[in-house]
Amino acid sequence: MKFDIKEEHLIIKPYKSQTSVYVREQKGFYQKIRRYINWLLMLAFIAMPFVQFNDQQAVLLDVVKQEFRIFNLTFWPQDFILLAGILMVAAFALFFITTWLGRVWCGYVCPQTVWTLAYVWVEHRIEGTRNKRMALDKAPWTLSKAYKKTLKHIIWQLMSLFTATTFISYFVPVSELYSTMLTFDWSGAVTFWVLFFALATYGNAGWMREHVCIHLCPYSRFQSAMFDKSTLLVAYDAQRGENRAPRKRKDDPKALGLGDCVDCNLCVDVCPAGIDIRNGIQYECINCGLCIDACDQTMEKFNYPKGLIKYTSEQQLAGKESSRFNLKLASYAGLTLMFILLLGIWIDSRIPLEANIIRDRTALYRVNYEGVVENTYTLKILNKTQQPLHFDIKVENLNGIEIKLPKNVLIGAGVMEEIPVTLAIDGYKLEKKITNFDFIIQAIEQPNMLVQKNTVFFRN
Repeated sequence: MKFDIKEEHLIIKPYKSQTSVYVREQKGFYQKIRRYINWLLMLAFIAMPFVQFNDQQAVLLDVVKQEFRIFNLTFWPQDFILLAGILMVAAFALFFITTWLGRVWCGYVCPQTVWTLAYVWVEHRIEGTRNKRMALDKAPWTLSKAYKKTLKHIIWQLMSLFTATTFISYFVPVSELYSTMLTFDWSGAVTFWVLFFALATYGNAGWMREHVCIHLCPYSRFQSAMFDKSTLLVAYDAQRGENRAPRKRKDDPKALGLGDCVDCNLCVDVCPAGIDIRNGIQYECINCGLCIDACDQTMEKFNYPKGLIKYTSEQQLAGKESSRFNLKLASYAGLTLMFILLLGIWIDSRIPLEANIIRDRTALYRVNYEGVVENTYTLKILNKTQQPLHFDIKVENLNGIEIKLPKNVLIGAGVMEEIPVTLAIDGYKLEKKITNFDFIIQAIEQPNMLVQKNTVFFRN
């Protein structure tokens, strides 16, 4: 809603939605950095599912089998406590980076920004420069306009489909995914999710664009809570730039009473969020640096010093010394490193083996014809490694026990096996009717991989 106050009466007018943002293509120092980072990330995103490790896909989050493989580590639903550790690391890393460098994630790394600018690049190649695109949208429909619009959306949809298929290849084995794609034999679930993410990519990067960053992304809403006066931001130096006005290159701005801003409006034209950075610090700004490169280009043409728009802080804008490293930043950095270290220690000390013991529920014990007391158990052993392993099963704290179990306990990679075990002992050798003891389950090929499970033995 928009409120206008006239003659002491409150007039309510309906909110008018923002017009479409036509992003002008811009080159420059920061855009070169961003493009290198984006290409690196996109190539890594596309290539990672094809990387093989131990003759299998290196990164595979198999939801159907509930097996999440990352190179030589395999995680199972029982390891989901790890997710809490990862989220804690991500949270404190977010606090640290945002406090230090502002919304650098949004401007250089966020998939929404990467794909949006890739779609804009396609749009620019087909429909032309910013002014040509604006004129094309206002022009009546012709065969040429229909051709350009159709070609653009076909390419966008192909990019979306490729992006969605690549994303799904992290959850479905890549060999299976692409082989069934070529034979049009995708399952209903795979088809649904590929089309879903293709539609999401097409809608977000092609149509919604800046509205995702401004209205849907929660990061833009709570980021200000992490800012301080030393946080690096994209800002306009109003003291140097005002009064702004157009002028000729040979004009002396001081003689005309003008600042360095020539009011070319390029900083607005190149902004993916469609904001005017000269109006002050705004939550919509994603710190992409496009306005900096555009302004520096103009300053160079007029032989003015660069940096009218730059990465700076509130303290530096006010002419004060900015302390880049303060207690708040150091605390975030320390907590981030601490959680990374703890997470690394947890993963390193993690035993890729899980075992559960189930007693025979039909009888606590039985006595055979020789008078020997027997207890039966079922050992459920999960081999979390990526290699088949042989296991040795022993009993501790129960002297004189006889163990009856399969001789060759071999469990495949990522397989849970149920091993029947019978323990037999002369009842007179036990002092108590209920005796606590431990099963020791150890991998023969990896002696350090063992678990110890406590249970009880009953006698008459």
